[in-house]
Amino acid sequence: MSDNTLRIVFAGTPDFAAGHLEYLVAQGFDVVAVYSQPDRKKGRGKKLLPSAVKEVALQHDIPVYQPFNFKEASDINILASLKADVMVVVAYGLLLPENVLNTPKLGCINVHGSLLPRWRGAAPIERAIEAGDTETGITIMQMDKGLDTGDMLNIEKIAISPETTGDALRAALLTPGCEALAATLNDLQAGLLKPVKQDGSQANYAHKLKKLEAKLDWSLSATVIDQKIRAFNSSNVCSSLLNEQVIKIWKAELIDSNTVYTEAGKILALDKKSITVACGIGAIRLQELQLPNSKRMDVAAVLNGRKDLFTEGESFSSQVADS
Repeated sequence: MSDNTLRIVFAGTPDFAAGHLEYLVAQGFDVVAVYSQPDRKKGRGKKLLPSAVKEVALQHDIPVYQPFNFKEASDINILASLKADVMVVVAYGLLLPENVLNTPKLGCINVHGSLLPRWRGAAPIERAIEAGDTETGITIMQMDKGLDTGDMLNIEKIAISPETTGDALRAALLTPGCEALAATLNDLQAGLLKPVKQDGSQANYAHKLKKLEAKLDWSLSATVIDQKIRAFNSSNVCSSLLNEQVIKIWKAELIDSNTVYTEAGKILALDKKSITVACGIGAIRLQELQLPNSKRMDVAAVLNGRKDLFTEGESFSSQVADS
């Protein structure tokens, strides 16, 4: 247990953030309030559901605030009334204005899912895999009015393997993120932090994922396509059109990165357990698919039930229909 006496306000929304909140509470940090995105309608029933962070807060009887933004003076007044020493921000989903950043006594610190300044922005985990990075990590940053431009307070590195997916990397970053955050808070209280300026010339912008990006362009290299499929699993699952059916591609394997094919998207080989598809350069073997109105399944199960959809010599289209 920590003997930390900092008054902490926590701001976050998805599961990744909820894991950090749970860790702080378990370690005995004094989380006096939580901010999270407003409840959203989810699922087929479009029920109004709380965020993962709100659920954790309620389990621990921590007050929750859910402003749509901080444009109202009342929102700033409420934050000021909490008399926080520091605000911890993890995947909150709102760009905090300068008056919010300056309200806590020691400002706001952010848990960012990349090695700054490599990937600034909304989707650093996915963009690192998509770009073929072999290393990423967690950066604890002192927030300023720029987008992920603040001084770095703590860094933890981890490797990205040729099999790493977006979900797997997110999970892998949770423990180092929690531990780095706790260490940073302890150092903050003890006055031991040594902020490091970012080199802005090394920065890239990790744009928010768009649905259109999930539509595969088979004319690209197999290496690039493999990276995209892994990166977007499961935040923006890749898809392609075959026999007028939108097929979601959850998992694939890079099997050839050199052969040049004139018919990108063509099914090169088909057996009971695998489907091999040509790319502009190289080929991939499909491993897990999802057919319309069906669940995610391995290729063997898909072929067992709907082998009629797949024929050697047919081609996936690079122009995928809206789904």
